[in-house]
Amino acid sequence: MVRKYLTLLLTTLIFALVNDSAAQSNRLPIIELKAGMYRIEAELADSPAARQTGLMYRTYMPPNSGMLFVFPDKAIHCFWMMNTKLALTIAFIDDDGKIVNLSDMEPDTQNNHCPKAPIRYALEMNQKWFAQRALGPGTVITGLPKK
Repeated sequence: MVRKYLTLLLTTLIFALVNDSAAQSNRLPIIELKAGMYRIEAELADSPAARQTGLMYRTYMPPNSGMLFVFPDKAIHCFWMMNTKLALTIAFIDDDGKIVNLSDMEPDTQNNHCPKAPIRYALEMNQKWFAQRALGPGTVITGLPKK
């Protein structure tokens, strides 16, 4: 009985380590952004594959973390939440780093969330992150990658 338990425990630990290593190697680069006095650690989604996957299937995101989507062209880039398990707020950001508008997004929905003007950047944070810090349209996000 003890041997069975130890084998099961060892198998579980090995599985967890292998999965954690795979998850770590699939992580996107992290960049530091600032919104006023607030620091953000943002995963950088700047490739078509990274932008398409986004935060799908994740069940947790640390409080001051997010995902920055960078597009090669300035346009009306819309988002939806299919297969996304987290409640998020998205900030649509213009070329100067200024937030154009915010939109709260509910998990596993297919509603379109679009900017009010053409943008090159979008920043997803845990829902209400911006509201809790009184950050909104007009706030400048610094540290964005150059175009």
